[in-house]
Amino acid sequence: MRRQIKSLKANSLVDSALFKEIRGLIMAARNAVVRNIDTVQVLTNYEIGRRIVANEQKGLSRAEYGKETLKDLSEKLTAEFGKGFSEDNLSNMRKFYMVYRGQKQISETASGKLLLQVKSRTVSGQSRKSETVSRKLTAPGDAQFTLSWSHYVFLMNINYADERSFYEIEATEQNWSLRELKRQFDSGLYERLALSRNKEGIIKLSKKGQVIEKPDDLIKNPYVLEFLGLDEKSKYSETDLESAIIDKIEHFLLELGKGFLFEARQKRFTFDEEHFFVDLVFYNRLLRCYVLIDLKIGKLTHQNLGQLQMYVNYFDRYVKRTEENSTIGIVLCRKKNDALVEITLPKDANIHAKEYRLYLPSKEELKRKLLDWTSGQEAGDEA
Repeated sequence: MRRQIKSLKANSLVDSALFKEIRGLIMAARNAVVRNIDTVQVLTNYEIGRRIVANEQKGLSRAEYGKETLKDLSEKLTAEFGKGFSEDNLSNMRKFYMVYRGQKQISETASGKLLLQVKSRTVSGQSRKSETVSRKLTAPGDAQFTLSWSHYVFLMNINYADERSFYEIEATEQNWSLRELKRQFDSGLYERLALSRNKEGIIKLSKKGQVIEKPDDLIKNPYVLEFLGLDEKSKYSETDLESAIIDKIEHFLLELGKGFLFEARQKRFTFDEEHFFVDLVFYNRLLRCYVLIDLKIGKLTHQNLGQLQMYVNYFDRYVKRTEENSTIGIVLCRKKNDALVEITLPKDANIHAKEYRLYLPSKEELKRKLLDWTSGQEAGDEA
């Protein structure tokens, strides 16, 4: 009887492994199909936009001519293909081409050739033709559209090209949904990262996105925690703040940025027969180091900085391995004093004091701060 049970368990394990393997294969195939569909739609819309613009140029770019063209084209396309070709949608396609034509450098025939190849493709005989499509999508000089049409409808309404490029790179690399893209934009992610960088770092953001190479690359100013659902005007304790973060740990990891892994809350260590507790302990796999976060709901004090410095020193001396990099400490507080931070910490300290917000900041305010900051940088360079 025991042998039969053991045999059944073994079969069950084999079946489970087989199921997971096949499930993973199906999910990968479906995701690949969805990505291809999204790419084809984006390229199609780009090509439609290009042809609309080319047609308008024949009419000497007269506004009335363009408006009538869109209206007539919308009626004919809707009559044959149904929804998706309203005047607004066609106008978006036109704008899409106008915004991206200088950046993507797509050849005029590339998308047309791609569409012909896709039409002849079947699901069962996908492999060889799929390789052709893949090569066509990544061929030099062709467009590198990596997101869905809905993403691009949102992106092309970002006026500043550098900012738009940053969000496109990050949405692609981090696999952001449209909802997450909107949230990151509304929270002023680009401006908050830019405020923590020099002029060269800001340029790098627009070219490569957020690249994590050193501790300063992780830092944002401020951190936005509106997803915690805490009312800024009501009273809450540091324990309440910590518990809210743990409840929304997935959102908090997204806000922290790339490469973060959560290890512990209230991590206890003992030194000289006294117990100490670190609020939140993370590990960043890109920098290969521990990141300690201390939460403060009030005004930052020099005692807060000294305490975190002690935590960081302990981790560096007794926790981290020799092949790992120095521990980073971040105090998240409601209000900080830059002068206090500067006089308290040595210049090479791996400690950062940053404010947090329980509401989405005003993008206009962040842009003004960034403009003032960059103006000050340029004035310093000239001097």
